[in-house]
Amino acid sequence: MIRHKQPHIVIGNILCGLILLLTVPLFSVAKEHNTTWQTTVNNGSNKPVYFHAWGGDPQINTYIQWLGEQVKQRYNIELHHIKLTDTSEAVSRVLAEKSAGNHDEGKVDLIWINGANFAAMAKHGLLAPHWAQSLPNFALTNPDKNPAVTLDFGVPTQGMESPWGQAALTFYYDSRAMSAPPYSLAELLTWSAQHQGRFTYPKPPDFIGVSFLKYALISLTPESLQHLLYQPATEQSAALLLPALWQYLDALHPNLWRKGQYFVSSSTALRRLVGDTELSLALTFSAPEVPSAVERFDLPTSIRSYAMHDGSLSNIHFVAIPFNASHRDSAKLVANFMLSVTAQAKKQQPSVWGDRTVIDISLLDEKSAELFVQQNSHPSSLVSEGLSPALAEPHPSWVSYINQQWLARYGAKKRALKAGK
Repeated sequence: MIRHKQPHIVIGNILCGLILLLTVPLFSVAKEHNTTWQTTVNNGSNKPVYFHAWGGDPQINTYIQWLGEQVKQRYNIELHHIKLTDTSEAVSRVLAEKSAGNHDEGKVDLIWINGANFAAMAKHGLLAPHWAQSLPNFALTNPDKNPAVTLDFGVPTQGMESPWGQAALTFYYDSRAMSAPPYSLAELLTWSAQHQGRFTYPKPPDFIGVSFLKYALISLTPESLQHLLYQPATEQSAALLLPALWQYLDALHPNLWRKGQYFVSSSTALRRLVGDTELSLALTFSAPEVPSAVERFDLPTSIRSYAMHDGSLSNIHFVAIPFNASHRDSAKLVANFMLSVTAQAKKQQPSVWGDRTVIDISLLDEKSAELFVQQNSHPSSLVSEGLSPALAEPHPSWVSYINQQWLARYGAKKRALKAGK
């Protein structure tokens, strides 16, 4: 019947042939990827993973414990949470191992990291490259449409990090002490003058303290100059932009707790002062820690969370594998599970952690997407009103300038000199 080929049939056959030619390589690539990942599963199962991560939040520690239970069931991996007070502890350890010539038996398999610590590790060749995009669940982040999952404080991750969650600077206040909180940096200055001693922030280099200073710096920098904040800081750019921050702080500090002569060292201490009603206003980078503290009776039930209307400093946090990790494939299995729908949905639950997912929900089927719908939020939980634009983190090099100059202007020695006058 096909002996008398018509032109349209011939063309159709040619098109079919072309489609087959184009399709075969795609199937081959997919098959190769599956084969490669199965090799990772085979090599990574039945081994331990030493996960170095901040251990200062009970909720997060409980979630990491749940992660351990899950990877134990799936891959017989023993996940050991090495609790850090500061991520730089793990950075220093990996650097020491490299200096000692330890290139394949490192004690850190996986590390929770971002920002300046990532930049430092990448600069010194301390991270395994080009592995994150090989994780099957990495595709759920939709990196082509969400490039933020491949940037850490503006620095390309080059596959050295896998995104784990999103967070933003959140303020919280005692609604019995005030009817309306300040919604901008300018309002904060006015409010603090009217409510002497009712607000403060942790001193640098504490993460929350530095985050407050970065939020202030972005807000005080004219739009025409903000591009400088997303480039490596220089003496010239610091001299141009930082004076506005110091001028603002000079006006703010006399209104702070203990007149700005003393600063708490951490957000935990800050929360304690709110719980003791010494402060009416505070801030955190972990919004779900607020309702959790209320539930534990560490904070009063009158506490409410909110985002500043002039912007919320936001970032994505990641996990990375050191260049000399002893159990690299095992770490990949853990990082891949961290990006699964199951793990991301559980982490987003306010009662568990409340950390925003890095998954693009639009890629999920209806049943999976429903797992991310929040029901019956706590009265103290952050409610998104869509009024706070996300402020991207400045280039990590700005942290060093901020820390050094803040300590020079407001540190203990500076206060001692003022007291002696």
